Amino acid sequence: MATAVFHQALGTAQSHQHLQNSGSHLEFGNASLKLISKGFKVDIGLSRRGSYSSWKKKFGLIQALASQTSVVQPVSYPPNNSSDELRKKSSEAALILIRHGESLWNEKNLFTGCVDVPLTKKGVEEAIEAGKRISNIPVDMIYTSALIRAQMTAMLAMTQHRRKKVPIILHNENEQAREWSQIFSEDTKKQSIPVVTASQLNERMYGELQGLNKQETADRFGKEKVHEWRRSYDIPPPNGESLEMCAERAVAYFKDHIEPQLLSGKNVMIAAHGNSLRSIIMYLDKLTSQEVINLELSTGIPMLYILKGGKFIRRGSPPGPTEAGVYAYTRSLALYRQKLDDMLR
Repeated sequence: MATAVFHQALGTAQSHQHLQNSGSHLEFGNASLKLISKGFKVDIGLSRRGSYSSWKKKFGLIQALASQTSVVQPVSYPPNNSSDELRKKSSEAALILIRHGESLWNEKNLFTGCVDVPLTKKGVEEAIEAGKRISNIPVDMIYTSALIRAQMTAMLAMTQHRRKKVPIILHNENEQAREWSQIFSEDTKKQSIPVVTASQLNERMYGELQGLNKQETADRFGKEKVHEWRRSYDIPPPNGESLEMCAERAVAYFKDHIEPQLLSGKNVMIAAHGNSLRSIIMYLDKLTSQEVINLELSTGIPMLYILKGGKFIRRGSPPGPTEAGVYAYTRSLALYRQKLDDMLR
């Protein structure tokens, strides 16, 4: 109970920028929150049926709690051996998966793979529609592949978010890139979302099929052979990757870099590709190699998972603005939406 009240009160303190003060005291319903900088002492008092109890704890990682979306400091990851401990401590976090919108080579019916081509006009519209679907869901960090069609999808989607934070790609290629991309306004940093690009999230490398017309390739090699290359789990196209090979890199990256962020309480969006996202969903939903080959992801339709109690729960796709039906928000997401409504009035 005390932990829940602390997180609720801390969120309020952050929204009112009290964490930057040397010392703050907040009243939150029947709880009080006192923050003292440098010592990072948190004193929460709870009144229940006339009694009063206190809960005190020192927080060594207060910087991560106070500024979860800093784009100046490099993104840090907990050591791998702490994953089990984090799973036990994690409360609730949102994970949004979006397959990029239609690309110019999708439109031309060409095998794209790791060739870096942009979105079509339809793809741009799909990305914007995806953004409308997730406009009420909190986003603290964004991960994309190294390919422009995934990055365009993420950026366009975030233009529709009600919080109006700006996604900013982190450049850690070298020291100069880090220095030249620094932000020197604390207010601006608070209104930014760090975007991490990773080639491990790239589409499956289609080898010698890249750039070929799909229908012409089927006519040349036979429909059965091309279907085997495209839909089998462990058979790659000539000099390319199988889905199994793609899954090895994508899932390893997710487990090593993205999952620790979720376990620490951050809400994450991933904009990537059909096969890299299928691989991650295979891990999240514990699908077999036979089940995953039948999994189809539509372009520009986001999927939401909630990490709760160390387990990923699939919530499906939030409805679009013109769709009927009620989306099953969790209590935390409902509170977040209410906070957005209050801030935007």
